[in-house]
Amino acid sequence: MPDYKHDLHAVHKKPDEKPKVLHIDIETKSSAEISKSGVRRYAEDKDFAILLYAYAFDDQPVTIIDLARGEKLPDWMIEYIRDASVTKVAYNAMFERTCLSVYLGEPLSPDGWKCTMVQACYLSLPLSLEGCAEALKTVEQKDKEGHDLIRYFCVPCKPTKLNGGRTWNLPEHAPEKWDKFKYYCCQDVETERDIEKKISLYPISPHEMELFRLDQRINDRGVLVDTELVKQAIACDVMHSETATARAYELTGCDNPNSVSQLKGWLSEQGVEIDSLSKKAVKQTMKELEKNASSNAEAIEVLALRAKMAKSSVKKYEAAARSVCKDGRIHGCFQFMGANRTGRWAGRLVQLQNLPQNHIETLAEARTLVRMGEFGVLEMIYENTPDVLSQLIRTMFIPKPGCRFIVADFSQIEARVAWMAGEQWRLDVFREGKDIYCASASQMFHVPVEKHGINGELRTTGKVAELALGYGGGVGAMKSMGAIDKELKEEELPDIIKQWRAASPAITKFWWDVDRAANKALDTGKMQTAGRLKIGYYDHKLFICLPSGRKLAYIEPEKRLNSFNRMELTYMGVGKTRKWERIMTYGPKLVENCIQAIARDILAEAMLRVDATGFDIVAHVHDEMIVEVPNGKSSVKELCDMMAESPDWVDDKLPLRADGYECEWYRKD
Repeated sequence: MPDYKHDLHAVHKKPDEKPKVLHIDIETKSSAEISKSGVRRYAEDKDFAILLYAYAFDDQPVTIIDLARGEKLPDWMIEYIRDASVTKVAYNAMFERTCLSVYLGEPLSPDGWKCTMVQACYLSLPLSLEGCAEALKTVEQKDKEGHDLIRYFCVPCKPTKLNGGRTWNLPEHAPEKWDKFKYYCCQDVETERDIEKKISLYPISPHEMELFRLDQRINDRGVLVDTELVKQAIACDVMHSETATARAYELTGCDNPNSVSQLKGWLSEQGVEIDSLSKKAVKQTMKELEKNASSNAEAIEVLALRAKMAKSSVKKYEAAARSVCKDGRIHGCFQFMGANRTGRWAGRLVQLQNLPQNHIETLAEARTLVRMGEFGVLEMIYENTPDVLSQLIRTMFIPKPGCRFIVADFSQIEARVAWMAGEQWRLDVFREGKDIYCASASQMFHVPVEKHGINGELRTTGKVAELALGYGGGVGAMKSMGAIDKELKEEELPDIIKQWRAASPAITKFWWDVDRAANKALDTGKMQTAGRLKIGYYDHKLFICLPSGRKLAYIEPEKRLNSFNRMELTYMGVGKTRKWERIMTYGPKLVENCIQAIARDILAEAMLRVDATGFDIVAHVHDEMIVEVPNGKSSVKELCDMMAESPDWVDDKLPLRADGYECEWYRKD
């Protein structure tokens, strides 16, 4: 038997005094896959069970309750779990709280819970317990052997003759492994507690804790799903895919017309050379072929079928079907502070943050046809079934009976928050309710520009420039924002960039003011200011203090040579590879972080106001709120007025505005 640090068979005694803090880590089993279904659906599964419950009071030793072997949570422990005056601490606390809610058969309020993962996110550390411990170089590291033990005890196993046909591995099947698993669970508590000690100098502010509790209530509330629409949309996609694949097989004769290599080979035989079968490449090739009257009609049809078959609209419906819970709602769609560093929410499960927009004028009719299973009529009317299904994705979210949705969002919030730079003409545009794209083009080209009016064609250039260039973007940024698709010439782009920067001198100056301040703070260790930002360096971290008082953290900053052989600011963070690595940054990128973070803080303040008024927020997407409101109560104006109120830390120079609408199912107005 290994020499374990923890007593795996301790007697559980009630403390003489009520503890202030209760550290918790649990191990569970379920047939549902948590990353795809969410914790609520995972915990509602028929096979769900809490196997182990490791805990520690304050700084006392870790103890474990072996529920899988018949031990029970003592009544006094259940009292502490319910007691909001005892702070329950866990890494990703929503998991423990949700699982214990299902185990106890009662909803547990987020009051009295503290999440060390959220505190780690505040410092821009990795989300995972393992990654966070590694980045912090904690004394206690998460045991990598634990992953194998989780696979052994926590997920179903394949029945074989060798294992007697069982579908679950139980403690009695591998007693030594089970003791290792118990030790692993105890060690997680130690790791979590060590992380908390490491970052204790940077506690979550009371205001952010209030936001965290609101986030948990929104996730607990969930959003209702039209399960009939979801079921029929999936069936419609299956039928359409089979029909399209059969037609592609008929045209090409390929064994698998969905195979990239086979399809590219067939197209080459037709005289059509294409480097990629990405959506963009297929669309561009079709456009070129359609211009040529002598083009192979079958090749065009095959490419059109490829475009339809490659449409990934059904994945959102499948994600909804996997995630919907017994109450017909999806819970846990939002990760508080999940968007590293800015503090914005990250989407989970169905990923509401990247839903396709809807442009069909007869959206209600198309929705009805899908719900009724009239797939043939749908294809006959709209001709592009995958596109229709894609545009209907938002509409699968519905209010509960007796309610409707009020949807409201901030109008061009990031462009407005350029208030930070003091670009006065922009603030005047928003205050006067004018079109920012027309105004930008007018400033760039020194002529009047009106939408659908004089010099109206320049509005497109103004729009692309506004979307691409606000954070130091260049030609590549303009292309990614569709400059070429909107028929801007590539050779014109460098001049457009110069014209935009000349028209926005305060913004471009602000980029480099922030850059200089950050570098000087690192060099001198003294607090620097750049506009409304304060930048300081201490404890091997660079902090940018926002007007709200919240700080953005850049860990272990140092200067290194960049690709242009110039010294550039770098820091440790989760990079594009999703690994903890050194990342380069500079003024415009720091400004982008700050503007997005301030926009988040404005939305967060609005959410607190809306919640305090008694509205039920069921979802939020970027700068938009979706609120479930009883019929006959409140109005779009009331919600928009609440959102447009400026926080105390914003002066009257920032003109906020929110626009909204009502709907019987979620959609983009």
